[in-house]
Amino acid sequence: MRAFLDNQCEPRTAGATVISRRRILVAEYLHEICSFNPVPTRYADFFVNQGEQILRFHSQIGSEISGAMQVFRSSPQIDVIPTFSARGITSGGVIPAVDFARIEAEWGHALRNAGPVDAAYFAMHGATAAQGEHDPEGRLLEIAREILGETIPFAVSFDLHGILTDRMLQQCDAISVYHTYPHVDFWETGQRAATLLLRMLDRQIAPVIAKVEIPALVRGDELITESGLFGGLVANAKSIQQHPQGLSAGYFIGNPFTDVPDLRSYAVVVTDNAPELARREAEQLAESFWNDRQRMQATLTPLTQAVERALLSRQQVALVDAADATSSGASGDSAEILRELLNQRCSRTVLAPLVDAAAVDAAFAAGVGGPIHIELGGSLDPRRFRRVSLVARVRLLSDGLFRSESFGQTWNSGRTAVLESGPITLVTCSRPVHLFDRSLFLAHGRDPRQFDITIVKSPHCQKHMYADWCQMINVDAPGSTSANLTSLGHIHARRPVFPLDQIDSWQPVPQLFSRGR
Repeated sequence: MRAFLDNQCEPRTAGATVISRRRILVAEYLHEICSFNPVPTRYADFFVNQGEQILRFHSQIGSEISGAMQVFRSSPQIDVIPTFSARGITSGGVIPAVDFARIEAEWGHALRNAGPVDAAYFAMHGATAAQGEHDPEGRLLEIAREILGETIPFAVSFDLHGILTDRMLQQCDAISVYHTYPHVDFWETGQRAATLLLRMLDRQIAPVIAKVEIPALVRGDELITESGLFGGLVANAKSIQQHPQGLSAGYFIGNPFTDVPDLRSYAVVVTDNAPELARREAEQLAESFWNDRQRMQATLTPLTQAVERALLSRQQVALVDAADATSSGASGDSAEILRELLNQRCSRTVLAPLVDAAAVDAAFAAGVGGPIHIELGGSLDPRRFRRVSLVARVRLLSDGLFRSESFGQTWNSGRTAVLESGPITLVTCSRPVHLFDRSLFLAHGRDPRQFDITIVKSPHCQKHMYADWCQMINVDAPGSTSANLTSLGHIHARRPVFPLDQIDSWQPVPQLFSRGR
């Protein structure tokens, strides 16, 4: 493979030179898993695209790759070489070894067939895991280095819920990370990574990365960057980028449900050939985060009490069941809040999502308007969730294909049925789908604003979706993505880590990474 240092300009005629065209490889691997969800993520649970299909897909959404493409297209000498993309359709359980082996093989094949390239941009998440492989992103970056060579620059963008391993950083020249939660800066994160990559190609910068591991896991409303404590910490990180030698900075808060050895939070700073600056700033970011770790924990209301409050409230209420959040990797089949509403003889109108393929099959057999007597809940995670007996009437049937409110792309909940049982309306799916917005409800003719109580299976949504107009109650319900982290049973995460363990004192230890160009 030709190296970018050898490809600056070539003579075309005597006395004249032109800047040669430069080829930038683009690839993507985005998925988040929950180690406590017993339902594995299979190869079929990914959107897989190759070659030009990748750019067509991303032209429809404001993603990291679409942001990077805007930067690359601004330079007339850049040729983009799209290779391989695997995006999880929704989050899920650990990937079986055979399924990750297929992704790994297709990734390697696509990169080998790309031809000579001068640089590479990778869009990644950072919080996935497979059987026998705790760090799939690190492994895929290793493969990229083996194929593309040691001399070309790599820029990688990450989700701030990623788990930033040494193995990843040993292959990267520069990284960028989301600055928002809920995430709205996909485009900007891709732009930042692409801009750094072009500056490296032009030999304008020599990045140095400093990382500090913070033995803490965080959840809760203080992580909302628009209004919470974490937003101030991120603002401090962003200010580092205004320094003449500051290139990139941010936090990785990990995904507490991805039970792998390196699970914890991280502060990261990238500078232009300024290791001491990177070290000092990363250390300060880490200390600030550590000092606020206690405040960045979820405040949960016990299930019985939460339902009591919702039934007595004069406001519209969102009962937040983050413990069964499909976007965090849960199975989506908990009916525990529904059970408690029935136990307390709920008379307020309720809207709730549920994954239960057998119930959907019964609804299709009965037809629209037909009555059914079914057992609901625990269809995928029966060790956690009990069944609930319900008599309902079928109000709507669909194929489950609909457009995302957030991104405009097609989502698929499988065959889906809307069921009514007294004041309770269930949008019942055959397969999990993202629930971090209202797409599933709206696509099936049910507007949460028309109900007294909505069960929201996401830790946070953008404010206009619920928080702006209803009372939010965070419920301490069982589930594989519970913010009650001590209830989950981590076995792989390196200890100690707060709040799983009591830690009396801690000192930040910066690590430096540089490819040394």
